[in-house]
This record gives sequence, structure tokens and C-alpha cells, in this order.
Amino acid sequence: MTAIGFDSHNHHACINGSVAAAEAHCAEHGLNLTPIRRRVLEILLEDHRALGAYDILDKLREEGQGAQPPVAYRALDFLVGIGFAHKIEHRNAFIACAHPSEDHAPVVLTCRECDMVAETQALSSDILNKAASATGFTVERTVIEAIGICPNCQGEGQSSC
Repeated sequence: MTAIGFDSHNHHACINGSVAAAEAHCAEHGLNLTPIRRRVLEILLEDHRALGAYDILDKLREEGQGAQPPVAYRALDFLVGIGFAHKIEHRNAFIACAHPSEDHAPVVLTCRECDMVAETQALSSDILNKAASATGFTVERTVIEAIGICPNCQGEGQSSC
């Protein structure tokens, strides 16, 4: 299974496909994908790096949107709530979901060298669900976070040896 973000892909199609999927999801569920929510999703999709709310606000301001912090946080909460973004807790940052139309347990891989972020899927969340169930806990959402070195940075390190 390839981690989306580290591999080469048609980035334009990646962005258009995710935005179209968000539009379809919102239309199907009677939700409002406002222009700001849509633009925040596009910003998250533009680069496979985790962005904080203030990074997003800076981009919105550069575009003349003049957004205040609650605007970004509400848009991010909405996108996380419908499964089109994930929060990376250890960085208090967000990424666009690479598998928005699939029910999955995301695994977020962050390169400690270049800060590139990729998402893959946990092979199985059965172990976590069974452990939680044994205590009477119901898992509603899971995001597994891992920090390491991406293939690009590993390649750079190997070529300099």
C-alpha cells in the first residue's frame, strides 16, 4: 500500500477529485460546503504538508479574504467532522484526507527531515477496537501518527554516502 503524499501523482487530479468528492458528499447529506470551507480544503490539498490554522489564515489573507481565526477553525472542524481532513495532534495541524470516500483508520506519516506528510490506511483497526471494547469504550475516530524519514530524504542521505 502506497502512502499518498510521498509518491508522485497527478496533483491537479488529486485536488479536483477531493474537492468534487467533498461537494458530492455535502450535497448528498444536505451540508453546506461554503466558499471558505471549499477554499480551506483546497489549501490543505495544495501541498502535502501539515498546516496549522494560522498558516491557513495567512493564505486566506494573502488572497484578500481577511479571515479571522474562528473562520479557519470552523472550516477545519467541519472538514474533519465530515472526514475530508485529519488533525495531526502532535503538531496541532491539519492535512486533507487522502481517502475521503472510504471508511478507514488513517495513518499519518510525517517526515522529520522535510516535514512532508503522507497518509496511508491502517491494515486493520480490529486490535484497537477489541482492546477498547474490552473496557467498554467505543472508538469513534482513530488517527495513528508516525514520525520518521520519507523515501525522498532517505534517498538524499544514501546518495551522499
